[in-house]
Amino acid sequence: MKSAKARSRPAPKYRRIVLKLSGEALQNSKTGDPIDQGILSRVCRQIKEIHALGVQIGVVVGGGNIFRGLTGERDGSTDRATGDYMGMLATVINGLALMNGLEKMGVQVRVMTAIPMDKVAEPYILRRALRHLEKGLVVIFVAGTGNPYFSTDTTAALRASELGAEILMKATKVDGVYNKDPLKFPDAKKYQTLSYLDALRERLNIMDSTAFSLCLDNNIPILVFDLDAPDSILKAALGQSSGTIVK
Repeated sequence: MKSAKARSRPAPKYRRIVLKLSGEALQNSKTGDPIDQGILSRVCRQIKEIHALGVQIGVVVGGGNIFRGLTGERDGSTDRATGDYMGMLATVINGLALMNGLEKMGVQVRVMTAIPMDKVAEPYILRRALRHLEKGLVVIFVAGTGNPYFSTDTTAALRASELGAEILMKATKVDGVYNKDPLKFPDAKKYQTLSYLDALRERLNIMDSTAFSLCLDNNIPILVFDLDAPDSILKAALGQSSGTIVK
C-alpha cells in the first residue's frame, strides 16, 4: 500500500524534458557576479523536486553570464569562431556549478560535453546520455554543439530531438511570448499558446531560426516561462506554468 506522502505527490505532466537555462539567468544583475549562489540554489532545488517525481531531466546551459561570442564579434575584440569557442567553455563552468549544487542536494548528475575534455566531463554520446536518463541521473549538456555559429538554443533543440524529449522548456527573464517587447510597450499582448507557423509569420523572438526549425521539424513543443517566478520550473513540469507554449 502506498504511503500518504507518496499518494499526495503531484503527478508530472512530462516524463522526459530538456530544460534550457541561459547563462544570464544565473547572474546577479545588481552585483554583476556571474554566478549568484542564491539563484543557483533555487534552480537546483526545483530540479531536485521534479527529479524526485520521476521526471527524466536534461539541462542545457548557456554561457552569456561569462562570455558571449556574438558580443566579442560586435565589439571587434574576437572573431566569431574564437568567440563562440570561448562561450562554449563558459557553459562548462556553469554546468559544473549546477552539478556541484545538485550533488550537494543528493542528486546524481552527469555533465556531458560536446568538446572532449575527459578530466572535466564525459564526452557527449547519445546512447550513454539515454542510459543516464533511464537510470535516473540528471544530465547537464555543456559546450554547445561543439561547433561555432550555433547557439545554446540550437543545442537545446538538438538534444531534445535526439533524446525524444516531450517538451523543451526555455527559462527566460519574461513570463512568456508577447507580440512586442512588454518592457517597452505596456499594451503588449501575451500569448498563452501559439503555433509554430504563427510564430514564424509574426517573427516572434522565441529562439534563433535554426533552433526553432529543429523543434518545428521534430514536433517538439516549446514552453517559454519566467525563471524568476516562484517554483516556475516545478510548475512547468507539472503542466501548471503560466508561460507560453509553442506547438
